[in-house]
Amino acid sequence: MGVTFNPIGIIHTPFKALEGMPIQPAGAVGVKGTVEMFEKYRPGLKDLDGFSHIILIYHFHGSSGFNLTVVPFLDSQPRGLFATRAPKRPNPIGLSVVQLDKIENGILHIQNVDILDNTPLLDIKPYVPKFDGPKKVRTGWLERTGKVAARKRSDDRFK
Repeated sequence: MGVTFNPIGIIHTPFKALEGMPIQPAGAVGVKGTVEMFEKYRPGLKDLDGFSHIILIYHFHGSSGFNLTVVPFLDSQPRGLFATRAPKRPNPIGLSVVQLDKIENGILHIQNVDILDNTPLLDIKPYVPKFDGPKKVRTGWLERTGKVAARKRSDDRFK
């Protein structure tokens, strides 16, 4: 069974190359970008401006292929792909929670963006802490290494 997605817009950011990008929004505090919604999807933006944060779901267009075991940016030992946020995946789909500053003429002005420029946008969802932020969580191997995510930058390992 095949699955096809059609982009609803394009994400624009200052990141023209994969190397040196923040690896998570926590490392992109203050980095601004825009989302250019395609005209036919702009009516769907109604009421989105009432949310301070949104979830962007997008296609990792700079990624191809995958391995089921990877050495993630935040560790030095191999981990199962699905226990990481590595961009090379069987279905190269990414998600980021970003701050929504304003919407003007179908353009979303966002910040804390860790996404490659010209990334195809697949969907937008409002971020709702009561729905999206469970109280009791475990973060596996990241409990030890996740604290440095804000300082870590990508390299060429997932090219």
